[in-house]
Amino acid sequence: MLRVIRPGLQSTLQGAPRTGYRHFAIPYAGPADPLSFALANRLVGNSLDATGLEITFGGFEAESEIACMIAVTGADGNLLINGAEAACHETLRVKAGDRIALTPPQAGSRTYLAIASGFEARMQFGSTSTYLPAGFGGLDGRALKAGDRLRAAGSPENLDVLRTPDELRPVLTRAFALRACASSESHLLDPAAREAMYETDFSVGRQATRMGLSLEGATLIPRSDGRMASAPVFPGTVQCPPSGVPIVLLCDAQTTGGYPRIASIARCDRHLLGQIRPGDRVRLIRRTPDHALRDYHDKQALLDRWLRSGP
Repeated sequence: MLRVIRPGLQSTLQGAPRTGYRHFAIPYAGPADPLSFALANRLVGNSLDATGLEITFGGFEAESEIACMIAVTGADGNLLINGAEAACHETLRVKAGDRIALTPPQAGSRTYLAIASGFEARMQFGSTSTYLPAGFGGLDGRALKAGDRLRAAGSPENLDVLRTPDELRPVLTRAFALRACASSESHLLDPAAREAMYETDFSVGRQATRMGLSLEGATLIPRSDGRMASAPVFPGTVQCPPSGVPIVLLCDAQTTGGYPRIASIARCDRHLLGQIRPGDRVRLIRRTPDHALRDYHDKQALLDRWLRSGP
C-alpha cells in the first residue's frame, strides 16, 4: 500500500485504454505515454497494461506501508527514496516506511510508477483508467489527493531486478520530431499551408493537457465555413479550428469533432505526445500511410523483443 503525502499537480491511476465504447462517446483514456507505462509494468513483472500511477510534472511524494517492488519510468526528473537518489528504469525494492518522491522533470511531463501486481482501481466500461472529465475509473474518478491510500491488487512479490535496455529507453528533450500523415480534410488547406505544416518549427501553447496540444507558429487557415459535419477523431488527429492554430488530440479527447482533420500523427510516435509540455518545439515529418505503417511495425518489433519476453 502507498499513502499519498503530496499528489503533485495531477496524479491519476491509469490502466488499459477503453475500447469498444467510442460509439457511446467514451474516449480511450489510459496512459498519455503508453510506452513509458508499459516499460514500468514490465520491470515489475506485470501485464503491460496493469493499473499504475501517472504523475504529471513531478512534485509527488508517498510512503510505502508495505515491502514491495516498484519501478519508475517516463519524464526526466529525479527519483528519491528516503531522500537518496534512486534509479529509474530499474526494479526497486522498497521497505515499509520508505518514502518515495519525484522531483519536477527538466524534460517530459509525465512519470509512471508501477508496483508489482498493479494497483487496485475501479473498473468501469472495461478499464480501470481514470477519465477526469466524466469522473469515472481509477480512484473515484478523480486525481489523487494527500491522504489517499493505494492498495496493491495482489500480494507483494520478490522479483528479480530488471533494467530497461538502454536502446529502449525513450530520450526526452524539449524538441520533438513527429511523423505525420495527411488526413481526411488535408485538401482544405491550400498548397502553401500544406507545405508550411511540415516546414514549421511549432511551439506548444499553454493548452497542453490529456485532451490535446495546441501548435503555434504557422497559421493554417482551412477552406471551411466552420460548419463541417462532426466526424470521428482519435488520439493523434490534428484538427484545425477557424483560428488556424492546429490542435493535436490526446487520449482524453472527444470522440467526434467538427473541425477539419488536416493530419494524423503516425502511431509509432503517438506515445511521445504524452511527454510534450508548453513551450516545447514540435516539427511534423511527412510520411505516407504505407511508410508510417512500416515504421510502426519496425518499432513494435524492436520493443516486443523485450516487452513481450517476460511472464
